[in-house]
Amino acid sequence: MSGSLRHMGVLDQWWGHGFWDHRKLVILVVLVLFLAPLCALDKIDSLSTTSAASVALAVVYVVVAFIIAAIKLAEGKIEPPRMSPDFGSWSAILDFLVVIPIMSNAYVCHFNVQPIYNELQEPSPHKMYRIGRITTIICVLIYASTAIAGYLLFGKDTESDVLTNFDKDLGIRFSTALNYIVRIGYVLHLILVFPVVHFSLRQTVDTLIFEGLNPLSESRKRCLVLTFVILCLIYLGSTTIPNIWTAFKFTGATTAVSLGFTFPSLIALRLSRVGSGLSQVERYLSWVMLTLAIIVSIAGVIGNIYTFQSN
Repeated sequence: MSGSLRHMGVLDQWWGHGFWDHRKLVILVVLVLFLAPLCALDKIDSLSTTSAASVALAVVYVVVAFIIAAIKLAEGKIEPPRMSPDFGSWSAILDFLVVIPIMSNAYVCHFNVQPIYNELQEPSPHKMYRIGRITTIICVLIYASTAIAGYLLFGKDTESDVLTNFDKDLGIRFSTALNYIVRIGYVLHLILVFPVVHFSLRQTVDTLIFEGLNPLSESRKRCLVLTFVILCLIYLGSTTIPNIWTAFKFTGATTAVSLGFTFPSLIALRLSRVGSGLSQVERYLSWVMLTLAIIVSIAGVIGNIYTFQSN
């Protein structure tokens, strides 16, 4: 919305450069008007409507991007994209390895499983397992479609944040309107996704600090105070860190890989020693997942450090 040195934001395109498109001010307005009211809710099922809307907005982006790609393909305005990674240098190889930890951030939703399970109607492990499978498939389809559509449109000029590619003329009719739909729609998508992640963070902090007290859902005052403190810290972090990809790279190589792959495989292997819950194939897959997680984490950290020093 506010843009950067390399990217023209929506507010800048609408009203020109001024105090209204300052990054810190835009984040503060979004925080106060949108995030704070949603994050103040004390039950995760209260976010079901906004979560569904966020998925719909992500689908809108994918549909619009594919329509644009189809039009440009029919008009012969799309160059054939490169179909394989560039391994021409050591730096390119490290950049490729760093992508995997960043992608891990997208599939880490484990901390929301228990809160969602607790608020299901007639909860059961089988029902939660089915929900997990369906949501994972939906996420994979949306992520893959987003990547394919973006790469078809922009080829080798595709940015790490593909939304920044939509600040220029796309070479088709209604290009400006489509650019606004994609960028504003995805901003709204991110706003609606954030409260779900915040809910689990708030519960975890409450458990660590106020262990032994009543559940957070029974103390409205404690809920609001924790929400206020967490949002203030998040605001400070978001305005202090100049590039979000720096945070994504390191959290992806450490926290995301640990939560998504390392800990689940370790727990599965530990439980297999206690009982006979895992088959031989599942035990083998757990070892494979643990090994890959360690390799990806080490490669990601090394690649991040190398890239950071090079820049």
